[in-house]
Amino acid sequence: MKSLKFLNPYLFRYRTRLILGTLFITISNIFAIYPAEVLRKGIDMVQDGVNVYALFKDLPLETELKSDFFNILLLFGVIVIITAFLKGLFMFFMRQTIIVMSRLIEYDLKNDIYQQYQKLDLAFYKKNKTGDLMARISEDVSQVRMYVGPAIMYAISTVTLFLLVMVRMLTINAELTLYVLAPLPILALTIYYVNSRVIKKSEAVQKQLSVISSWVQESFSGIRVVKAYNREKFNQDKFAVEADLYKDKNIDLVKVNALFFPMIILLIGLSTLITIYAGGMKVFSGEITTGTIAEFIMYVNMLTWPVASIGWVTSIVQRAAASQTRINEFLSYQPTVANQTEEVTPIGGSIRFEKVSFVYPDSGIVAINNISFSVEKGKSLAIIGRTGSGKSTLAALITRQYDVTSGQIYIDGKTLQQLNLNSLRSAIGYVPQEVFLFSETISNNIAFGFNPNHLASTEDQTNIEQAAKDAAIYQSIVQFPDGFETKVGERGVTLSGGQKQRISIARAIIRKPEILIFDDCLSAVDTATEEEVLNNLRRIMIGRTSVIIAHRISTVKQCDQIIVLDHGAIIEQGTHQDLIAKDGVYAELNRKQLLEAAAAQV
Repeated sequence: MKSLKFLNPYLFRYRTRLILGTLFITISNIFAIYPAEVLRKGIDMVQDGVNVYALFKDLPLETELKSDFFNILLLFGVIVIITAFLKGLFMFFMRQTIIVMSRLIEYDLKNDIYQQYQKLDLAFYKKNKTGDLMARISEDVSQVRMYVGPAIMYAISTVTLFLLVMVRMLTINAELTLYVLAPLPILALTIYYVNSRVIKKSEAVQKQLSVISSWVQESFSGIRVVKAYNREKFNQDKFAVEADLYKDKNIDLVKVNALFFPMIILLIGLSTLITIYAGGMKVFSGEITTGTIAEFIMYVNMLTWPVASIGWVTSIVQRAAASQTRINEFLSYQPTVANQTEEVTPIGGSIRFEKVSFVYPDSGIVAINNISFSVEKGKSLAIIGRTGSGKSTLAALITRQYDVTSGQIYIDGKTLQQLNLNSLRSAIGYVPQEVFLFSETISNNIAFGFNPNHLASTEDQTNIEQAAKDAAIYQSIVQFPDGFETKVGERGVTLSGGQKQRISIARAIIRKPEILIFDDCLSAVDTATEEEVLNNLRRIMIGRTSVIIAHRISTVKQCDQIIVLDHGAIIEQGTHQDLIAKDGVYAELNRKQLLEAAAAQV
């Protein structure tokens, strides 16, 4: 139950509904137990009435007594119907307060989890699978909702009904009450035994569900690769193995839960037999009436569902505790990259690296090793180097996706930690190496760069079209049947690699940022299109600090400064002409690419 303490603030937030729900439950249970008393009086009246009726048989009062007798029984029947109606009415109110409360808490909890997810850094997402994240915000939250809704509702109902029945039974006959409740300690021990097994099996079920969710999400995301390598059968078999394991764990849990109900039915039946036997003895001794036995039997049956629900509620609570424990793992996670100031920070655009080194926390790989350079505001920097040399890591460090291991990065003379993280990222237009498009229209994907609502409006259309023209994707878009309203599919699956890259460029430049970062964003386009995009970008980059990461010399040769990386260190630095004159790595790379271009033309 320790993990479920996290939910107390949510329950306090909706305390009015919880209090009203408890009140409605109590009133409903009062009306639930009242018919038992009416039944006792009815049975006793029938027994007494038969005896009295026998005395006046064949006398003038016989008809009148018979009429009065049936009128009283009819009145008792009406009272039972009215109490049943009132019980049902307050049960309706009960569900409208507590069950609605659980849905509101579910809504708040999902929003809080999603908000936490967005605060977490890249290191967290590299260590955790998407399917597991989805399972915790969907399946685990659903289990928790069952606790704050049905479990609390039935727990309160069980306690209030049990207390009301106990008080009523003790008032009638304390000794008979003790006989009736004698099997309850056995029930308590049974629940204690089963609980310890339920919680372990519940945790196993939830963990296996996360495994399945992660596997399915990964399979669907990589469906192109799966089909290309004809691995559908393999994936189906792997899924069947995981699904069988999930089924087996669920069956194990169901088997444990199944122990409750037979045991409860047995104990309730035992209580009924004790009631009849002990009650019958007391009837013979004149301590109670026959109607009292019937009343007690009704009370015992009345306790059947509350006592039975103990096992069900306990199972829900244990499942919720297991799920909340998993949720708390992420909610308590503190991102290593955090916003350290709420003050809005204006961003100019000058960048300076001072003896920066970076080691990836999850793998221990040294990506950047003692790098120093600076880029003045409005100037352009090109970063070139072999695959794995640390180019993309530099872009991630500038956008503060990670914090440096040693050294400092300065923007406008301030360290990144001194800047408002939201201000920093709002001032950067970033085109990542791995292009990601949302399952939305092309228009909305481009508008994502500057529209806080993500959805493009009519007023945005001019800016969207201009950004598409600057990214050399406009002509391709207007040739689609739906133009800018074309749905791109998940991750832009309906578009080519070059089209996705250019839409991503349009998304970055439409926001008119102070700093532009292009991470190998033209690798999938042909030379002619690349030249068109670069010509447009040179105009857009005027007055803006630009960082261009590329493999092609043609992409970076116009930049004000070029650095060549190898194994995370700068091995050459200067302008295109300076580096050609040095006749080093950069010059050698230039000669190879010129030869490749010449060979391609032949």
